Amino acid sequence: MDLKQIKQIIELMKRSDLSEFAFEEDGLKIKICRGANGLPVVSSTPTPVYAPAVTAPVAAPIAAPQAVSLAPAATDEAGVTYIKSPMVGTFYRSASPESKPFAEAGTKVTATSVICIIEAMKIMNEIQAETQGTIIEALVENGQPVEYGQKLFKVKQN
Repeated sequence: MDLKQIKQIIELMKRSDLSEFAFEEDGLKIKICRGANGLPVVSSTPTPVYAPAVTAPVAAPIAAPQAVSLAPAATDEAGVTYIKSPMVGTFYRSASPESKPFAEAGTKVTATSVICIIEAMKIMNEIQAETQGTIIEALVENGQPVEYGQKLFKVKQN
């Protein structure tokens, strides 16, 4: 893991209220936690190949992490909910530029329907509707950056 990737993780933590992140690769452990002042505290421990992994203690976060719900939240419109982004990243409506969109206005979705892809740190994450209904409107353009909790699709409940 290089410094650029660590900085991206820290930025992701700042934007998404993530309080702790741990990573291990090729004998190197990295753990990032929010310190008492809200700034990330980075701890890295080289792990010898012959010994069991040991993590150095790191300052605990100042507040317990908030419960994260990926389910759409109810709105003031009766029978209409919004599918929100569960992460920060780049929004894609289809698997490739040549493919048709996963979901567009009029598409019927179930809780397990893949509706889009969000790319985060070079990883393509398929996002499921987690609700049942009909897509009324796509609220984000293809290739646009999205924030945690940003509304992606407007859905009419069945």
